[in-house]
Amino acid sequence: MNKLSIPRTAVVVCGLLLIALSWWQVLAVTNGLVTRSWVQDGVPLFYAAPAGAQGVPGVVIGHGFSGSNQLMRGYSMTLARAGYATISVDFTGHAANPRPLNFADTSRTALEADLSVATAALASQPEVDNQRIALLGHSMGSGVVMMAGIAHPEQYAAVIAISPTSAEVTPQLPHNLQLQAGQLEPQFAANAERLLAAAGGPNPSMAEGVGREFIRVPFVEHISILFSHTSQQAAVAWMGQAFGLPTAAPYRDWRMAWYGVHLAAVVAIALATAPLWPVPPAAVAQRRKAGQSWGLVVAPFLATGLMALLAQLMPLSNLGGLLVGGSLGLWFALFGLLWLGAGGRPLGPQTADWVWGAALFGLLTIAFGVLAHVVWLPWWMIGTRLVRWPSLWLACLPWQLAAGLALHGAGRGRVWLWWLGQSIFIVAGVVSLVAAVPSTGFLMLVVPLVPLLVGLMTLVGRVVQRPWAFALGNAAFFAWVIVVVFPLAS
Repeated sequence: MNKLSIPRTAVVVCGLLLIALSWWQVLAVTNGLVTRSWVQDGVPLFYAAPAGAQGVPGVVIGHGFSGSNQLMRGYSMTLARAGYATISVDFTGHAANPRPLNFADTSRTALEADLSVATAALASQPEVDNQRIALLGHSMGSGVVMMAGIAHPEQYAAVIAISPTSAEVTPQLPHNLQLQAGQLEPQFAANAERLLAAAGGPNPSMAEGVGREFIRVPFVEHISILFSHTSQQAAVAWMGQAFGLPTAAPYRDWRMAWYGVHLAAVVAIALATAPLWPVPPAAVAQRRKAGQSWGLVVAPFLATGLMALLAQLMPLSNLGGLLVGGSLGLWFALFGLLWLGAGGRPLGPQTADWVWGAALFGLLTIAFGVLAHVVWLPWWMIGTRLVRWPSLWLACLPWQLAAGLALHGAGRGRVWLWWLGQSIFIVAGVVSLVAAVPSTGFLMLVVPLVPLLVGLMTLVGRVVQRPWAFALGNAAFFAWVIVVVFPLAS
């Protein structure tokens, strides 16, 4: 029987301590706050306010496309700790909201209705002064909050638009508009500058409701801006000016950092305990084929070509009941089948592969998903989403089987070369997909996550030492990520 060496045992012990510490630090953020979650008129809401507060200003927070109230939790916690009551919404089609989103609803009617529900819910809370309410939104949500501020100026004293899209702003409306964009998202920064010009340019006059400001947040892009201390403190400062509240001692949201510690600790434990995972018999081992290398290079672009042909025959934007996510799943299915075909026909799975594949999926869920649910990603999906998961799992399976065969028996250096190759050619393939099928354009904003997810699946998946188990577990995990992230389609 394999035993752990003293250094490996030390890694396991330290990892467990770091996991416990990470959970403690993340959950301790709500100390001194009152938090509530509920569903009102079909809209899932998350509320946070200072414990024991009375008559404080309120802020309604809206997320972007493929976002959630969890993704905006940094602003919720920061503003609540600065003395504000906040309510975050899951827009139609997103996270725990089961209503499908109509991609053609350019007027954002459903999203504006969700925002109205959230505003009414916030105004009814006992801690809130319902005469002092503001809005904050990111990306898609920025357009919703700006339009609401324009349509109902008597209701909203200030609006913060982060990574802003579009709205018919004027020098008078919406009231007290702050625009934010990341230094690494030039298209949104340029749009913020256009909006600022249309709104009359910078203006410090908050008392009359015509305050205007643009903050360019350094070293962040469309997603990382949501975890930026600079962005969060700029929001607090703007709200303070709008409502005349003193600036509180700066609170820094470290939850994402502790999430990273937790993720690293689980991965370290998995690698340290690798000697305890059973090594498959020699009959299970499958040789790598010469075609696997060139197959990885060519397959992404062939898959894009096939997607472009399919786009001429049928709409792909709501494929599989997910906006954009279904298209991404189909692209991975085509890419995987082409790459797998280049490497030759693999042997079939054994019973043990299903067992260790499930173990791998569970390990990845513990590492990546469970704590994410309270930090930034709604991991535990509702039933409407769950029924879409099996088809996405099957779509991702050929890709992960091809990757598992390529990695099987490879040394450490070769493993990282395969990770680098996959990262480069999958990213290049997705970029080509966006160029060929414009309805998938949102993928450009999330494509930086591909190397991170591929790296995680490569690192942890090697522990099982079985190509089919690698494929079954990783495909289930990646499909789960797609289903929880992308909006439900009508």
